[in-house]
Amino acid sequence: MSQDKFKTVDAAVRLMKSMEVAIDNMIEEVKKPVDPEINGSARKAELQSIKQTAVDCKELILEMQKLDQFVKDLSEKGSIDEEKDYGGGFAEKYSK
Repeated sequence: MSQDKFKTVDAAVRLMKSMEVAIDNMIEEVKKPVDPEINGSARKAELQSIKQTAVDCKELILEMQKLDQFVKDLSEKGSIDEEKDYGGGFAEKYSK
């Protein structure tokens, strides 16, 4: 395996570890209860923020799955198939 490919795999693995931390942090944010003292537009804004965090977390999980496949392909084959599509897969098609 060439030095460039090793660096790519190493960087992708480090990114996946960081993504795991980010996903855990996002999940903790979504779990926090909405302050019962607020109402009206402030409550709506907080709920919208929670929803956006959940959506962002889901997208990050899907991106992590693609990155994981990318790492597997690089590790097993030493290269990436040019025709391989790391775009929408089964999970993405049914996640909406």
